[in-house]
Amino acid sequence: MDGAVSEAAPRLDLAGKHIVLGLSGGIACYKAADLTRELVKAGASVQVVMTEAAEHFITPVTMQALSNRSVATSQWDAREPNNMAHINLTRGADAVLVAPASADFLAKLVHGRADDLLSLMCLARPIERCPLLVAPAMNREMWAHPATRRNLAQLRADGTTILGPDAGDQACGEIGDGRMLEAVELLEEMVAFFQPKALRGKRVLVTAGPTFEPIDPVRGITNLSSGKMGFAIARAAQEAGAEVTLVAGPVHLPTPRGVQRIDVRTAQQMHDAVLPAARRHDVFVATAAVADWRPATLSDQKIKKNGSKIAPTFELTENPDILAAVARLPDRPYCVGFAAESHDLLKHARDKLERKNVPLIVGNLGPATFGRDDNALMLVDARGHRQLPQADKLTLARQLVAEIASRLSTASA
Repeated sequence: MDGAVSEAAPRLDLAGKHIVLGLSGGIACYKAADLTRELVKAGASVQVVMTEAAEHFITPVTMQALSNRSVATSQWDAREPNNMAHINLTRGADAVLVAPASADFLAKLVHGRADDLLSLMCLARPIERCPLLVAPAMNREMWAHPATRRNLAQLRADGTTILGPDAGDQACGEIGDGRMLEAVELLEEMVAFFQPKALRGKRVLVTAGPTFEPIDPVRGITNLSSGKMGFAIARAAQEAGAEVTLVAGPVHLPTPRGVQRIDVRTAQQMHDAVLPAARRHDVFVATAAVADWRPATLSDQKIKKNGSKIAPTFELTENPDILAAVARLPDRPYCVGFAAESHDLLKHARDKLERKNVPLIVGNLGPATFGRDDNALMLVDARGHRQLPQADKLTLARQLVAEIASRLSTASA
């Protein structure tokens, strides 16, 4: 298709970014290999710096092969013209990410100790333009220890961003908090870190996916919505600094990091989840393809063929209109509706804008986008309309979130 985005095309969300990746000692060093690969695939240049302890878990040769750069391991590196690797390494960097960050290394950062290249480099970095992020990795008892908790609190107070950790099986055989985030999770965190925080301090409520209206225990009325656009909007809003709640119909998609998810099945369940929550949010984005109708009665057993070849019939009743109900609230959030149409997109989107009494409708052609990773959107409001050209859904979601943030800012000015 002309202008379509290949679903296999890599996302270069970190294009132009230079990341210094530090490895302190810990078994989670094996994840740093995948992390380096993911960062490079996302367009970043990666300079690896390793402690002596880290070299006991993974070799500099491996990290050099994956980063395509020589690995720095010593503050006495004679390859540097001025012999000051601890100064030079961060001067052109957009961020320093230490992953894994051991309990010992966190303590070093807190106290400003600088007895190896990595800790010395973190101390010597220009704080105002080279942020520090750490991904802790340690045994669950070490993570829960009061000393570690104090160190984390101080690091946050000093401006360090803490990524994770996760909970689960640990190399020691125990189970609990302290696992370093996986490579793809850290990549998502890094991408989010660099996104503009246009919605910082705002609360955003998003609906996504289809609904399923049961006819009997095994059949029902639904549609082809994959939920991908709504999940992308939830991720983009979280990247923009918002506190995000995602109410999802029956889809099999991973929850974006940092997003609170509520799973529902039917339109009535979605209505019952959204209405109480809407009053606590600043923005409501109704992306879900909600069924307009449901069977008036539900058969408690599977409807069987009876040999007569006469199809069963059943009465339909209208589902609640979630977007209209939120728009009628006296203290309603800023409401954004979606119109997935099969034809006459602008006409139907404008009709929906007026019927629902909302400030913005986002239109798209449903059959052309359901299940795909790309889309094209039309923004329709009282003043007119404009197109967001074909792109992957996350790119479009970020553009839409920026548009919403701009409108909120204008409204409050």
